[in-house]
Amino acid sequence: MTTPHERPKSDPALEHPNAAFAGETLGRFTAPRQSVAERKAAGKRLRESVPRESHAQFRKNADRPDPVAILEAQNLSRAQKLVPVRFARMLASPFAFLRGSAAVMASDLATTPTTGLQVNACGDMHVANFGVFGSAERDLVFAINDFDEVFPGPWEWDLKRLAASAAVAVRFMGGDKHQAAEAAVETVRSYRVRMARYAEMGHLATWYDRIDEHAVLASLSPTARKNARKLIGKARSKGHQRVLGKLAEVVDGEHRIVESIPLVVRETHTEGGIPIEQALDAMLASYLESLTYDRRRLLSRYRIVDVARKVVGVGSVGTGCWVVLLMGNDSDDPLFLQVKQAQTSVLAAYSDYRMPFENEGRRVVVGQRMIQGSPDIFLGWGQLNDRHFYVRQLADMKGGIEMVEGNTKGVKTFSEYCALCGWALALAHAKSGDAAAIAGYCGNSTALDDALARFSLAYARQTERDHEALDKARRSGRIRVASEKLTK
Repeated sequence: MTTPHERPKSDPALEHPNAAFAGETLGRFTAPRQSVAERKAAGKRLRESVPRESHAQFRKNADRPDPVAILEAQNLSRAQKLVPVRFARMLASPFAFLRGSAAVMASDLATTPTTGLQVNACGDMHVANFGVFGSAERDLVFAINDFDEVFPGPWEWDLKRLAASAAVAVRFMGGDKHQAAEAAVETVRSYRVRMARYAEMGHLATWYDRIDEHAVLASLSPTARKNARKLIGKARSKGHQRVLGKLAEVVDGEHRIVESIPLVVRETHTEGGIPIEQALDAMLASYLESLTYDRRRLLSRYRIVDVARKVVGVGSVGTGCWVVLLMGNDSDDPLFLQVKQAQTSVLAAYSDYRMPFENEGRRVVVGQRMIQGSPDIFLGWGQLNDRHFYVRQLADMKGGIEMVEGNTKGVKTFSEYCALCGWALALAHAKSGDAAAIAGYCGNSTALDDALARFSLAYARQTERDHEALDKARRSGRIRVASEKLTK
């Protein structure tokens, strides 16, 4: 078996197995291409050096890095006053720990077998990082919704993290070991079946494919479909107008973002001491250069009325994140933009790939455009001094499933949701990798499904131990933790 640094010898039928970003093969349009059948056969041959059963293995090596130390190293580049908030949110449950510890799992995944087939990997693949959002055509689409860690890497890393997260989420909701294994199996089965379908599709057909609300509903049982309709209806009602009512209030005739210290704070200066107005001007000027002319024209019709720092997510807590409120024609025409700091991907340390550009925000944007398919029209990147960032709309018909602790009722249909996640991941990987080679390796049997289910249960146990290690660090005073209300 192999690791990312010990890949199988190249196969003639896999001429460009590591190309994960557009442009790497430009100028070679006349080069011969292998057929789908040949590439599937080459993928199948990889089972000889990396048996599918080998993916079941997860062993805690004696030299495994301390998970708390990995998190502490990440915190060095974050706002120190928010680090206790990050730890508080991660301590809420083993599932919350998994969500916030992509760096820990990246270290673990780097020691597991891989085939050497590369994709544009999400890097932080878990069941809470999917949802519905509004496309440019105003349709609702189900897809991955977090790309902070996106980076070229083995397809197995994403799938293993996703399957493991399914198992951890089931235990969080009160399910047993068998239900956790079922959720992991369904995740992988869906990925495998959908990848086989994408292997036979044309490149443009795959690029344009998407999982719209009709496809979502058609894939579900009557019970799950009922819940999905509610989620879709709720997402359709979301938008900038609704966010305006939740995040802002009218002060002296002008909307102002409501502070909720320390989670939403209107600050006068950045951490580097730059006045916020000056920093905002510089950030947006840099960001506008990344947009097409038509998007710049559209955005120029709005004016900024307020800006505030906002704490978001679990793993992102402590990184720079700002909410900008703009107004268009009148007070009923709001636009919320989120300016989010982009740091080095957790996968970068374990990949031999080198980015063709230096800005980490651009890495996030390029990755999202490549694997999501229907990105935000205002998605862009920029830089302020040595800080990289990307910009997107804060709310645009977005919605996602809520996983509630102890909700055993929700476990009954959770595997159907996991199947949707597996489908969305297969589509993302098919857009950036070699679907035929991956499908050939995965095959038609349940061998990979069963192997990754065993891996997922093993990693779920490891996550519980890591969560306990973080709590032990809290009890010993090694780390500081904010009050419980800040985990919400």
